[in-house]
Amino acid sequence: MDLTLFLTLFEILGTVAFAASGAFVAIGKKMDIFGVAVLGLTTALGGGVIRDLILGVTPPVMFRTPAYAFLAVVTAVIVFIPSVRRFLTARQSLYDRVLLLFDSVGLGVFTVVGVQAAHSAGFDDNLFLQIFVGTLTGVGGGILRDVMAQNTPYVFSKHVYASASLAG
Repeated sequence: MDLTLFLTLFEILGTVAFAASGAFVAIGKKMDIFGVAVLGLTTALGGGVIRDLILGVTPPVMFRTPAYAFLAVVTAVIVFIPSVRRFLTARQSLYDRVLLLFDSVGLGVFTVVGVQAAHSAGFDDNLFLQIFVGTLTGVGGGILRDVMAQNTPYVFSKHVYASASLAG
């Protein structure tokens, strides 16, 4: 399989997982369908938008290539449908494991994409910037999600995402 196709498939899985994660947080906060869509979109693509702004890439890639934004919103809206939500959470432990797997894949892929974006933007000699934007690309959407939902960001209290991203 071609490496580009392989990475694209992982980006799609990560986008879906992050969007579903955002949607579930929004549902837990009793948000309406608009709130669910916004939190799903923000979780899936927020880190990349911040990365692009730091790197001076304007407009951010999300607005130039909206396919991932569309995928994130569609995923969040699907999760909002009560019958789908019940199906996804009927076997909670299985769902949690699958979402953790997708989340982990998304984190890894988005961290690499962030480092690659810094390199492509001409910062190949600035390792600190590459690591910073790589980590931010991986965890930034979740931080934005939690702030918008008025929660303490998970990466600051419960998960090792940021540490895993830095290590990668």
